[in-house]
Amino acid sequence: MPIRRTPFHERTAALNETGLWSHWSGHLAVERYQLSEKAEYVSVRNAAGLFDVSPLFKYWFSGRGAERFLAGVMARDPRGLRPGEAHYALWCDDRGFLIEDGVLLRHSEQEFVLTAAEPNLAYFEDLVGPRDRVVIEDVSPEWAVLALQGPRSRGLLTGLDERIGRLAYFGHGPATIGGHEVNVSRTGFTGDLGYEIWCRAEGALDVWDAVWAATRGNGVVPFGLQALYMTRIEAGLLLLDVDFANSRFAWTDADRATPIELGLGWALRDVPTTDRAFIGRDALRGKMRDGSSRFRTTGIVVDRTDWRRHHDAAGLVPEFDHRAVHGEQYLYDDAGEQLGYVTSFMYSPVLQQHIGIARVPVSLAAPGNRLFLEYPVSHRYVHLAATTARLPHFNPQRKTA
Repeated sequence: MPIRRTPFHERTAALNETGLWSHWSGHLAVERYQLSEKAEYVSVRNAAGLFDVSPLFKYWFSGRGAERFLAGVMARDPRGLRPGEAHYALWCDDRGFLIEDGVLLRHSEQEFVLTAAEPNLAYFEDLVGPRDRVVIEDVSPEWAVLALQGPRSRGLLTGLDERIGRLAYFGHGPATIGGHEVNVSRTGFTGDLGYEIWCRAEGALDVWDAVWAATRGNGVVPFGLQALYMTRIEAGLLLLDVDFANSRFAWTDADRATPIELGLGWALRDVPTTDRAFIGRDALRGKMRDGSSRFRTTGIVVDRTDWRRHHDAAGLVPEFDHRAVHGEQYLYDDAGEQLGYVTSFMYSPVLQQHIGIARVPVSLAAPGNRLFLEYPVSHRYVHLAATTARLPHFNPQRKTA
């Protein structure tokens, strides 16, 4: 299958000064537009940035039984969603291990759309029984999605349609942009105030042009995957194949994780008492009851003084590399015994600290517990003092205000 281009490709390609591209769900996606991804990140955190979210898979669930079907598949109960509302969704296997996550938007009593990072259509279709009155469609090619993320996003988009300014956090609704009817959701993957504009593929360039024109002179730039990875680590947002694996494709249980172990228990508050039968319910309920989780996912912050001390001792200027590191880095106790590992790591420019997302024993998951991060300095590993921290690392009030 040839690599595809998103409906916004004509615009993103013209702005991509580096010519750096990655493959995302079979589509070309910009790694970074400018010579420095940090400049793009700074725009997101201080003004706003544009990001092409179109490669996400989009599944449309419709019919009289759509809600009932989703309630039997999703670990987080979708029945409380009203039309015009969305929430973070996750689905598990029958042992309670996470398959994947996404955002579920309810459009009407009988219509929902679910986003996913990887293909899930065949999996969902296999779950449809003869009595399930639900139709599932992959509408991914029909829709383009453009995100505007950052503190100026609300004011800029409200200038295009005042209805956007009234959207609540995780709300969505109709708007008119560039002469096209679109759906705008107050969602995103940066942990900041932000919106995602859903438009028909054939109108994508008109929508881009209208948003682009409205944002000129306001410090808004397009940003690529590298800047996105920086913002999502600060926001404590988990990335598939980095912070967790799809349980359907993991080789062993060591690579699988439950939502509880991943710090997503807040989305499962009804599990101990609900009469709703869904895939993985009994396994999750059992883990909640007997406390059998193997670890917890938490934040980690490296001690600034210790970071400088080790670099000074090696005769080096301390490095402050903002680029996201996706890969395991190991954590130890005072005696040198391994406790867990970091899955994502970076130096946060806005927080001016080295931060990460880590898996640690349940007993050490509370904020403030001391441990040591193994890190290479001058061609040898040293143990840097660090503490556990609550996620998200960066959580501005404007995100939900």
